[in-house]
Amino acid sequence: MKTAKKQKQDAEKLFQQRFGEDVEILRSKYRDLYGENEKYFNDLVEIVKNAFADRKASLRELDLERLENPGWFLSQDVIGTSFYTDLFADNLKGVSEKIDYLKELGINYLHFMPLLKTREGKDDGGYAVSSYIEINPKLGNMDEFEALNDQLKKDNMVTCIDFVLNHTAKEHEWAMRARAGEKEYQDMYFMYDSYDIPAEFEKALPDIFPELAPGNFTYYEDIKKWVFTTFYEFQWDLNYKNPFTLNCVIKDLLVLLNKGVDVVRMDAVRHIWKEVGTDCSSLPQCYIIVDILKTIVHMVSPGVIFLGEAITSSHDVLKFFGTTYSGCQSMYNVGLMGALWNTLATRDVRYMSNCIANGPELPLGVCWNNYIRCHDDIGYVLEKPEIERLGFNPFWHEQFLIYYYKGDHPGSFSRGELYSYDEKTKSARISGTLASLCGLEKSLYEGDKLQAEYSTRRIILMFASMLAYEGIPIIYIGDEIATLNDYSYKNDVEKEVDSRWLHRPKFDWERANKRYNMTTYEGQVFQSLKTLIHTRKQDSIFHADVHTRVFDTWNHGVFGTFKKKDDDGFVFIANFTEHYQEVYTAAVKNVGFNGTMYEILQNKELDLNTEKISLKPYEFLWLKVKK
Repeated sequence: MKTAKKQKQDAEKLFQQRFGEDVEILRSKYRDLYGENEKYFNDLVEIVKNAFADRKASLRELDLERLENPGWFLSQDVIGTSFYTDLFADNLKGVSEKIDYLKELGINYLHFMPLLKTREGKDDGGYAVSSYIEINPKLGNMDEFEALNDQLKKDNMVTCIDFVLNHTAKEHEWAMRARAGEKEYQDMYFMYDSYDIPAEFEKALPDIFPELAPGNFTYYEDIKKWVFTTFYEFQWDLNYKNPFTLNCVIKDLLVLLNKGVDVVRMDAVRHIWKEVGTDCSSLPQCYIIVDILKTIVHMVSPGVIFLGEAITSSHDVLKFFGTTYSGCQSMYNVGLMGALWNTLATRDVRYMSNCIANGPELPLGVCWNNYIRCHDDIGYVLEKPEIERLGFNPFWHEQFLIYYYKGDHPGSFSRGELYSYDEKTKSARISGTLASLCGLEKSLYEGDKLQAEYSTRRIILMFASMLAYEGIPIIYIGDEIATLNDYSYKNDVEKEVDSRWLHRPKFDWERANKRYNMTTYEGQVFQSLKTLIHTRKQDSIFHADVHTRVFDTWNHGVFGTFKKKDDDGFVFIANFTEHYQEVYTAAVKNVGFNGTMYEILQNKELDLNTEKISLKPYEFLWLKVKK
């Protein structure tokens, strides 16, 4: 049996054999960011070597499998969910007991919302990390997390965790040492003796949370310094201009990956490089850092992929997939999310159709991460030129959406709450669960059975639209059982100012137990979603590399897309109104489909030789070429 010393020697020898060329590639990228800096680069190589040596055999085997199939995450079989561990199952041990529930729905990709140790008190929903290499003790410990990852891999399930690149909690060891006066650690943050430089930054910087946390700098009387705090006062922005900072972050990231993480959600990735005179968003150096991280991860754990979070326009998001530099394998599809909510409110599909038709087409080998909502608020990142092309004023259209989903607009079916309202710009985002925003809460309160039925159809339509699109679908836990808003957060002093807790309730297992009863809304939504997921998994037409195209249905209330692969084809037609609609079959024929198609959810044929297709309120069709 090999000693630990011999294993380390063998690993280093293998590293030298396999990665000599990769080290030089890494050196070139590091030089692009920091110039000639041999000391810190050599330190980084040692960090990478040690992490490679520490990777256990079972993970190495998985790495080799994924090297043979680098597009493993593009499969139509990958279906995700995101959840807070404590709200879903109390702790990590509880999650292991709930795996069968997730498997029943068809979930095999688990995004654990912030798991790492955070500060006490307000922690921005877990994004104020006080240690990158410790699990929040309220949830468990690192040994339990590693054991859970091993269990999930036996069930062919994937683990995703958040890694907060932009900042740490002010209680992180690095920040505390900086606060204690250690120059090496002060240089890991942006700390200034006077307000002169912060004042220059502020001229071009927007406020992320104008209502809750105005300004981007905080003065600390005890150390007589101004500190860069983009998000909240208790979150200190990391200074990646300092190579020591990047090395420290990479070291901790690799520790996590060696515990069995498959997907790293790179939080706030577009904010990680700061320059005076800019809005400090999506600067070129951000892409270099992502490329360096990706190169290192490929050396140590090549089966791991990056999911990037950048809440901006689709064309800007595209840059994070990589152009000059190699980027993330997956990015949140903010554009589709906003377009779906816009379409549901307006009953007009033209904006969504135009955005997809004129939007970026992804290169092969990367994919969107599609979602209807997540743990965060819903922001309407709408393409202003498309809004204007349809004859609407972008400002007033956004105002319509804000107050429609708050429930204050005449005829609104929604119940939501404003988040991060900006008095100057009048902009805001919306909080609320899928079911409440789709009308179920209001209809149940008013005792309107017809509207409750329409609400259920809207929920299922939103799921069907997401699952029909290319990329990885992610379902926020609880939406599959039509969970309603939880107003109890207003009674918690740590949460009362943050309306996002409205849609982060404790998972209701009594509600989940109704999922088999088709007379309940829980059962109707769960079983419909389960069918959609199962159907999607069976058909390679839903593979992420098969791109989605839009076609004009000649009806502003009906959305239409199609996919083609060899002699196979798929057509999605969806009525986004509460009225009966008709579509001429000629619209489907115009994009190359003829004869008889097969509706794969309802198990019925549809003859395109007839003149029209009739759709009930909020009805959708998944049509396949009949072979």
